[in-house]
Amino acid sequence: MGGRCSNLCFCLWPSNIKSHALYSSDIEKWAENEQLNLPVFKEYGLEELKAATSNFSANNIVSEHGEKAPNVVFKGRLNGNGRWIAIKRFQSSAWPDSGQFLDEAKTVGQLRSKRLANLLGCCCEGDERLLVAEFMHHETLSKHLFHWDNRPLEWSMRLRVALYLTQALDYCSSKGRELYHDLNSYRVLFDQDCEPRLSCFGLMKNSRDGKSYSTNLAFTPPEYLKTGKVTPESVVYSFGALLLDLLSGKHIPPSHALDLIRGKNFLMLIDSCLEGHFSNDDGTELVQLASRCLQYEPHDRPNVKSLLTSITPLQKEKDVPSNVLMSIAHETTSPTQLSLTPLGEACSTCDLTAIHEILEKAGYKEDEGIANELSFQMWANQLQETLNTRKSGDSAFRDKDFTTAIKCYTQFLEGGNVKSPTVLARRSLCYLMSKKPQEALADAMQAQVQFSNWPTAFYLQAAALFTLGMDSDARETLKDGSSLDFRRMRQ
Repeated sequence: MGGRCSNLCFCLWPSNIKSHALYSSDIEKWAENEQLNLPVFKEYGLEELKAATSNFSANNIVSEHGEKAPNVVFKGRLNGNGRWIAIKRFQSSAWPDSGQFLDEAKTVGQLRSKRLANLLGCCCEGDERLLVAEFMHHETLSKHLFHWDNRPLEWSMRLRVALYLTQALDYCSSKGRELYHDLNSYRVLFDQDCEPRLSCFGLMKNSRDGKSYSTNLAFTPPEYLKTGKVTPESVVYSFGALLLDLLSGKHIPPSHALDLIRGKNFLMLIDSCLEGHFSNDDGTELVQLASRCLQYEPHDRPNVKSLLTSITPLQKEKDVPSNVLMSIAHETTSPTQLSLTPLGEACSTCDLTAIHEILEKAGYKEDEGIANELSFQMWANQLQETLNTRKSGDSAFRDKDFTTAIKCYTQFLEGGNVKSPTVLARRSLCYLMSKKPQEALADAMQAQVQFSNWPTAFYLQAAALFTLGMDSDARETLKDGSSLDFRRMRQ
């Protein structure tokens, strides 16, 4: 790893660099907000998670290496409360002992912090081992640092990421979870408000006895290469490598960065996109802090408390919201600014009368394959009575007798083995008309399970979510429906 550098900090740490004290009031203010409105850790059923992810559809994969990743992460939405979740699915051989997996997950699941993408639950049925966490809407630090579209991440935001990440590690240490496995820019996520959070997945190993580092060996702590064990000092080393990412906007191997620092060329590390937009003193101090974290000998590295003390006073534009610093519009944009079909427009404004007219006019064309199955089973004289209940439901739906329609559609759905996303969509609207948005949301989500690429299912979910006051989730779902509609038009 480029040789020993235990004397590096002595050479680099000029006497005029001021030491910083972390004000206790800052810590107390942050600690006061630690109590979050999150459910307690629970064990999820496999069928529940299949429904949330459209049976683990490849379209729902959000992990950086897609299906090729050893442990894949899916985006999903829970049936019932509509909560967005991220589900990490381990390889079947990763945790053969379900009890050990459950104990480890429960321990991590006790942590609750606004600096973490918190663990909500797990599932261990049969060979399946899954973790369920809060879903973060604005992707990873890797995306915003290395693959940005319009503008690079601002210096103030990079400093905020460093601070929030240090706070997350400090919180975990205070709760007895000092070890974090494979800390890197993919583990830092941005929530709905663009606030940086540390993924809870790194608080568990990738397997019972598996490797703790999946990144290139050039970024791995030197002692881990010797012992294969993660220590608190290893976490600090990885934090130093992540500081280099923030400084440079590139994924530079620590050995190369240390060579530049030794040659007093460390300003070459600073991202050229930031020229003129940051203080040289702050840049120098962060470079020096990174170099201390990357010391060859673990005992020469600072601890997390020391990192927090050093990074806190560097913060800029403290009162500017993170989404503004990242130039990402807050989720208050009017849904009508999306490119929506008439059904999408009606659901975005909860115009239930218009939704009813559109669903009535659309009929059952989306159920064509199912209609053929019905015809065969009718020929076999098995489902005539069930079909009659659907016809009665359709008649009541047309006449806006929504109570009767719910009753008939329920009999149809419970009376046979035939699936019908259209019936679910119609009953969803009936529930909305009857002021039962929770039931409406459940039906719309079940329609998505049966027909994963059906925009109508997403639009009706949005209408239910708006009714429930979950506007941000509703807007996200409208985007999903609009995207599916766009793909259909291009086919």
